[in-house]
Amino acid sequence: MQHSPPAPSRAAPDWIGIAIVGVIIAGLAVLGINTWLNMQTAGITPGYGFLSQTAGFDLSESLIRANASDSYGRVILAGLLNTLFLALCALVLATVLGVLMGLVSVTPSPAGRLFAMLYVELFRNLPKILVLLVLYVVTVRGLPSVREAVSIGPVHLTNRSIYLPMIAPDPKQLWLLLPLVLACAFAVLWHRHAGRIKRDTGRDVPVLPVVLATVIGLPVLFGAMVGTPLVPDLPQFQRFDFEGGGRFSIQFVVVLLTLGLYHGAQIAEVVRGGILSVPQGQIEAARALGMSPRSVTRFVVLPQVLRIVIPPMINQYVNLIKNTSIAIAVGYSDLMSVSGTIINQTFRPLEMMLITMGLYLGLCLLASWGMNYLNDSLRARSMGRGK
Repeated sequence: MQHSPPAPSRAAPDWIGIAIVGVIIAGLAVLGINTWLNMQTAGITPGYGFLSQTAGFDLSESLIRANASDSYGRVILAGLLNTLFLALCALVLATVLGVLMGLVSVTPSPAGRLFAMLYVELFRNLPKILVLLVLYVVTVRGLPSVREAVSIGPVHLTNRSIYLPMIAPDPKQLWLLLPLVLACAFAVLWHRHAGRIKRDTGRDVPVLPVVLATVIGLPVLFGAMVGTPLVPDLPQFQRFDFEGGGRFSIQFVVVLLTLGLYHGAQIAEVVRGGILSVPQGQIEAARALGMSPRSVTRFVVLPQVLRIVIPPMINQYVNLIKNTSIAIAVGYSDLMSVSGTIINQTFRPLEMMLITMGLYLGLCLLASWGMNYLNDSLRARSMGRGK
């Protein structure tokens, strides 16, 4: 009579895990107690009451009003919004570059594949901070001063900022944003309607021209009808600088380009791997049905690639958000820059580091949650279609 070997005991691995967690907790507790005692010895009382004190310094740029007379809390909020705006712009730029280069890397054109390979290999193998500093030096030394600005229509390029027109309605006329909201809602509905027609009849319905005409034309037409047209505010050179319009500092532009180019190369490799994972038989079958290369890419390749690349894209997006901290190297007023200035003025390194860590953690978890939600939605939709 043969006896089966006894199942391996899981008691040892469980106890090892518990012991490791216990050691980590004990180490953190000892570190916290020692920090508290050292602060008490130095006469420092931990707390966050300093957040309501006057900051005493200005930010070089901010999405909200933040000057020397505001509190530290408001200055931190301004730095957080700057970081969030930079991260959102860089995410869009990196995604567009990554998808385009990923598509180019698998095209039949040898020149296109070579260009995509050179781009990816260049930026994947260079440190981000080096790319940032090179772009900053080239931009500052290559662009002219404000008095000798390079003008491309209403856009003016200088080594200080990029000035461009901006529509700035009167705060009392913010109700004019209603047609813009309606136009965006119509654009979403039209996109779904066009997709439904494509699935049912195979007929292509123009989407981009209709969406652009609606989103741009409806607010302008509505403003003209009610007598308050949306007129762009053009930047005009005065004595020492441009006034009016909008501006993006060179620091912001350089950091944006660095993050977009660097992470675009990473995303391009992710997209290329996703495209190569699509079964070649499906692509050949779509071509045999008479579908154009554009239709094959749009309706056969990209939907499958999207489900494949979202998990690794989560890691790229989270890394990009964390890498916005390199902006401190060129003086952009992001969260890290603001935190460093506050630490120098208040001598509250522990509190400010905890605040900064918590805010970055929150941004990364929010991005991860959003991408995971999208991934789960696409997976549920594909499973529903497969039934």
